[in-house]
Amino acid sequence: MVSLVLKDLGAAYGRTTVLSKVAIELLTPGTTTAVIGPNAAGKSTLFKRIAGLISGPGVVQLSDATRGSRSIGYMPQDTGANAVLTVYESLLLAAKQGGGWRVKDEELFEIDAILKALRIENLAFRGLDALSGGQRQLVSLGQALVRKPEVLLMDEPTSALDLHRQIDVLEFVGELAARTGMIVMIALHDLNHALRYCANTMVIANGEMASSGPTNEVITSAMLRDIYRIDARIEACSRGRPMVIVDGAL
Repeated sequence: MVSLVLKDLGAAYGRTTVLSKVAIELLTPGTTTAVIGPNAAGKSTLFKRIAGLISGPGVVQLSDATRGSRSIGYMPQDTGANAVLTVYESLLLAAKQGGGWRVKDEELFEIDAILKALRIENLAFRGLDALSGGQRQLVSLGQALVRKPEVLLMDEPTSALDLHRQIDVLEFVGELAARTGMIVMIALHDLNHALRYCANTMVIANGEMASSGPTNEVITSAMLRDIYRIDARIEACSRGRPMVIVDGAL
């Protein structure tokens, strides 16, 4: 199983630095980590830097990776795709990316299993251009999962989903990580989702990491005041689960 270390990651667009010295000592197999922070804080840039889509200073270190470039899967926030393809064809194309074009039975079985797990098997032969935004997000997740990554980066994976489907996806991904040892990093705006589904949390602000650690130690009233500029408290609600209660903006 793979573990992940980030050493002083940075990135720039032209002469503008948008990410600087982001470091994590160790993310271990089976863990789910929320990446939170204000808009334009650098969360998407961080994921692109980890995935190798952009270059910059620092090191992304994978230990015991077994599949080279396939060790990191990336689900972007922008779910635009080739509208000519059907859902099934898009997953098959993702499965074959970087490999030969001979289709194996086990790859078809894997695609069927992912469609069923995400409850989108009824969309299999529908064109991507006929899907809603939420349906496209689920297909994008399927495209990332079909490559069997050891590290999965999910950039706002539930932004277009209704609440029921948000919970479905986050529970499914968390259970998958625990079962397979996959490392999951999820960029989220809903802090209550982070509190409920993510053991660890990284806070990105102004292109730098403001804090990281166990979620219930990172998401505090002081952090919400400093980073989000809101007056809020953390209270135990149903079944003792913590929840952010917002009193107002500062």
